[in-house]
Amino acid sequence: MVNKEQVLEALKNVYDPEIPIDIVNLGLIYGVDVNEDAGVVHVRMTLTTPGCPLTNLILADVKNTVKGLEGVKDVELELVFDPPWSPDMISEDAKKHLGF
Repeated sequence: MVNKEQVLEALKNVYDPEIPIDIVNLGLIYGVDVNEDAGVVHVRMTLTTPGCPLTNLILADVKNTVKGLEGVKDVELELVFDPPWSPDMISEDAKKHLGF
């Protein structure tokens, strides 16, 4: 079964299509819990805006990416907007990439 770090590493392959930074470095992932016994990964995340037109695409990509990891039987996604996302949540490396 995977651990939290492996899930986060895999999620670095998921991008917000409108921003050339992965969702982990964008600060969109608020939490990852792994239930090894059940093979279930719970991902608590947000989006850059509540009305994001690509919500379904991003969520499907997250679910498919995590479900593709060894030992994962199911993925539970929790989409939250509290606290709201802000550019301050972007990692330092991603800020440099974006020219901040």
